[in-house]
Amino acid sequence: MNDHQSGAVRLTRKLVCIDSSDPGAYEEEIENYIFKYLSKLGVSVTKKEVLPGRFNIFAKIEGKIDDPALVYICHMDTVTLGDDWTFEPLGAELKENRIYGRGACDMKSGLACALTAFGRIAKEVKEGRIPEHSFIFIGTVDEENFMRGVEAAIKEGWVTSKSWILDTEPTDGKIRVAHKGRTWFEIMVKGITAHASTPWKGADAIAAMAEIISSIRNKIADCPVHPELGSSTVTFGQIEGGYQPYVVPDSCKVWIDMRLVPPTDTKAAIAIVKASITEAKSKIQGITASWNITGDRPYVEKDENSFLLKKLKETCEKTQKEPTEVSIFTGYTDTAVIAGVLNNHNCMSYGPGKLEMAHKPDEFVPVEDILRCEEVLWKLAENIIFEKQAVSVLKS
Repeated sequence: MNDHQSGAVRLTRKLVCIDSSDPGAYEEEIENYIFKYLSKLGVSVTKKEVLPGRFNIFAKIEGKIDDPALVYICHMDTVTLGDDWTFEPLGAELKENRIYGRGACDMKSGLACALTAFGRIAKEVKEGRIPEHSFIFIGTVDEENFMRGVEAAIKEGWVTSKSWILDTEPTDGKIRVAHKGRTWFEIMVKGITAHASTPWKGADAIAAMAEIISSIRNKIADCPVHPELGSSTVTFGQIEGGYQPYVVPDSCKVWIDMRLVPPTDTKAAIAIVKASITEAKSKIQGITASWNITGDRPYVEKDENSFLLKKLKETCEKTQKEPTEVSIFTGYTDTAVIAGVLNNHNCMSYGPGKLEMAHKPDEFVPVEDILRCEEVLWKLAENIIFEKQAVSVLKS
């Protein structure tokens, strides 16, 4: 069969042509397409509204043992289409063995690989094979924003602390199993307005925020370094304050993104923010300050004893006939949310493409990556769903 005619390659191109940008068209059209695709397999398929007009999808192949199940979870949304493309963002153009388009890399090619693997297992079951474990596909909404889709899947009980869960984010041929934590803060400083010619009569909120920012940067830089996850980092992504250059500003607000590694957690980050505010108050008399946490995701460390990690690594190496690197994921994924919320050590990422291509103009995925992942995901499911050795792990 021509490589360009593989099931996952064809499906990738179809999915890329569907606009599921977030914000933008969102997931309605692609969710309908995937729901119909799964329904034709003769498996149980349901959908659940997470946000108005935005539905998660849940499909299941029943096994003798229902928990743990093997779960492939994929988000259906992409970032906005954006500008500066030389290819059509929804064209799915195939050129020099690459598929171009928004979501080609993140993560419609991975979504296609998961769906085709699920379809192959469904066909085998229909033909009479008996699965030892259940096999689940979940399509989520809102991953590119607040990840409310995966949060809803957890609340619905679609995944558990025992599940073996894989997402198909782009991982450049590696298995990604660990994540820095992600804590978001808003800090608001209130000062006292005055004319710039008599600044001592006011309290400069922007100057106070500058002190807070500098202090937080230094304190985060002094946090311990983790042997795998590296250093904690902080980014001050957005700031606003003041209204005229000749007026002492009486307000300032900053939005902060902290990426934290053990042992630095959200509790430690709160202590850093509080201490920095206290220092600023002592230097800029008359200001007040408050803070808010707008996002809190714990760090996830690698578990060398993970059953899914062992099976996935074995499958990759048998398929590729070379060692497969196990590494960290610099971003935060649906499986990272599940791992953090449920303390599940069998959550990881493996999919086609390179993360560095995600969200960019002329986003692409190599066809050879799709073919590799298509085979790995199918063989992994075969090795877990039908083999009794997976069951023996539960009894050991």
